Amino acid sequence: MRKTTKTFTLATSLALFALPAFSAEIEVKMLNKGSDGEAMVFEPAAVKAQPGDTIKFVPVDKGHDVVSMPGLVPEGVAEIKGKISQEVSFTADKPGVYVFKCTPHFGMGMVAVIVVGDAPANLDAVKAAKMPKKAKDRLDAEIAKLKL
Repeated sequence: MRKTTKTFTLATSLALFALPAFSAEIEVKMLNKGSDGEAMVFEPAAVKAQPGDTIKFVPVDKGHDVVSMPGLVPEGVAEIKGKISQEVSFTADKPGVYVFKCTPHFGMGMVAVIVVGDAPANLDAVKAAKMPKKAKDRLDAEIAKLKL
């Protein structure tokens, strides 16, 4: 009986190591009006993700784009730039904070923040970033929701 238990435990352990790593696909909607009544929003505007997750920006309402903000993504990450009313997906391979804007509605506060991993090295740079007041206020509020 004892031998069977050890064999089962070893087999179970080996099977767990053989399981593939799972990544998630996280959808962020681009909207003229969010569920909270705010105008010109990404929803959700704050997302926690893990390395390997795919983030998909979906233009539910037309007239929006999604663009990564220079200096507000982890070092070495290439620019992510969609066209107006275009769906954009990217795989978040590098840990850190990624900040995105909708170019036509940036001044109205249309920003999103994606935090990949548990220890974002570039968080201080993101918090110190200069941008229009409404965008900065929304960004700060979304970062606070993530409790970083």
